[in-house]
Amino acid sequence: MRPAIVELQGIRKIYGIGTPVVTKVLHGIDLRLEEGEFAALIGPSGSGKSTLLNLIGLLEHATAGEIAIAGESATELDEVALTELRGRNIGFVFQFHYLLPAFTALENVMMPAIIRDGSPTPRAEADANELLAKVGLAGHEYKKPSQLSGGQQQRVAIARSLSLSPRLILADEPTGNLDTHTADEIFALLREFNRERGSACLIVTHDPRLAGRCDRKIELVDGDIVGSHEIAADADR
Repeated sequence: MRPAIVELQGIRKIYGIGTPVVTKVLHGIDLRLEEGEFAALIGPSGSGKSTLLNLIGLLEHATAGEIAIAGESATELDEVALTELRGRNIGFVFQFHYLLPAFTALENVMMPAIIRDGSPTPRAEADANELLAKVGLAGHEYKKPSQLSGGQQQRVAIARSLSLSPRLILADEPTGNLDTHTADEIFALLREFNRERGSACLIVTHDPRLAGRCDRKIELVDGDIVGSHEIAADADR
């Protein structure tokens, strides 16, 4: 068994505590994701997938339960320590790329390193250029997001998510706004980085074709994990 990059025990999430409208979203989630694993999180709309991803990404606090990332408990950490733990280990890719419109593709990819280091460095620029080339955007470094297609913008977002070499990539519907061909290309990029760098990936997707090309499908329904199935190895996926 490989070491765990994510361990959840008894995770519950309730919104609106103390108000007239209380919404119970997650009902005691236990989940383990191993280093280098490539898993899909599936389920109907409203089942709690994005909430679960936000909790794993340390963007929200659980109402109850234990969360550990790369062997370090996140349950009692303050916001500064959570930010540091997140920055060391986690990269994010969303359905909407959230690129900064005033900055170039190169600057967007460098941004996590700039935030970490306080200013741009030659190393960060070299790494960003290498990542943009890796995702097929050599020659587009100085274009702003408005000058790129939707697929190209998502490639920049993937490069940005990898800029600090995270051990875990969390992707929330990363192909949801893309046509089938571009979605396949984006998925292939995530798979490539998973294999080459060993980054674990947890991808929320409604696309059964893409879910079927992962290592494991984790099914969430009404706030509970109702199934977790290993997928047979396929050389074409």
